Amino acid sequence: MTLAPPIDLAPRLTSPDPDVFAIPTGREVEWRFAPLDVFGRFFHPIEGAGSVVAGGESEFVRNVDIADLRSSWLPSDRPMAIARSLVQQAVVIDIPRGQVLVDPVTVKLIGSTAAAYQHVEVNVGAFSEAVIVIDHDLDRDICGAIVVNVGDGAKLTMLSVVAGDTLAVHISHWHTSIGRDATFIGCAVTTGGSAVRISPSVSYGAPGGSAELLGVFLADADQYLEHRIFVEHEQPHCTSRVTYKGALAGPGAHTVWVGDVLVRRGATGTDTYEMNRNLLLNEGPRADSVPNLELETGDIVGAGHASATGRFDDEQLFYLQSRGIPEQQARQLVVRGFFAEVLGRLDQGDLRDSMMEIISRRLGLPEEVSGNGLHG
Repeated sequence: MTLAPPIDLAPRLTSPDPDVFAIPTGREVEWRFAPLDVFGRFFHPIEGAGSVVAGGESEFVRNVDIADLRSSWLPSDRPMAIARSLVQQAVVIDIPRGQVLVDPVTVKLIGSTAAAYQHVEVNVGAFSEAVIVIDHDLDRDICGAIVVNVGDGAKLTMLSVVAGDTLAVHISHWHTSIGRDATFIGCAVTTGGSAVRISPSVSYGAPGGSAELLGVFLADADQYLEHRIFVEHEQPHCTSRVTYKGALAGPGAHTVWVGDVLVRRGATGTDTYEMNRNLLLNEGPRADSVPNLELETGDIVGAGHASATGRFDDEQLFYLQSRGIPEQQARQLVVRGFFAEVLGRLDQGDLRDSMMEIISRRLGLPEEVSGNGLHG
């Protein structure tokens, strides 16, 4: 584990123009961990790259020409700016004002070329409630954004699933703007791809907003998974919670978690806390964990962060093995329980079970064990 000193969380550069951003060299704070030889293909326009579209349209989901999309979001790095300037189609998910959806809206994102650019826009109207599941395409390299607008008094639970045994490269910026007294729960489940960089960010448009960012990630040999979170409190009486857990196995497995929280001078009454836990399953993997907290006001309810990386608890293994469970399966069950605490924050039982099933399959648990209802 690597802990870095606090960094300056001053306003970040944003622009739709790719040339405003220098080509990363690895000396930048934002790119110092990343394998630039892998992500570097997205530092320049890719000739012939297509657009990501939704696999099926519905009353809430449609594919539109990017020229017809009005979006106030601005990219904050070079790959996102290139993607925004070259993407031709956007996926739009609209939940009307006051609409309360009983069933989740599931969207499968599909690219048409070996490398594709992505733009997804999610608009949740005031006083509506919805659950949205985004299933990302890992059959090709993808770069682009998910932009979420949660209206006043609305409640949105949103899952981003990057799963699959592929060699794909995935870069995504997931930005959420939260309205007055609105509630947002965003969960990132990341197990697939050879190199993945996901950057969730949150801003508050009015007082009383609440955001909970959840994440589980499982890295195998030679996988690189990075989650870079930025929460900016600029409105009073808002809440944020960040809880990410990762497990790593095999030589060359490398995960990076960066949690940046900035509380502006006018954000009185803020309540914020972020936590990252990493579990090393054997020798060889590397986990970098960098929490950063900057306060411009002391008039807050609370603010804090925690980070830890460790190995298996031998007592847990002994307990399971003493009941006849083989060592390898016992280790897999410990990992499953490790992730259950995070996924248990989801209110929807079916979603919890389906996300846990993804983890169980990746761990290689037999079906009779992975589906037995164990949640830690």
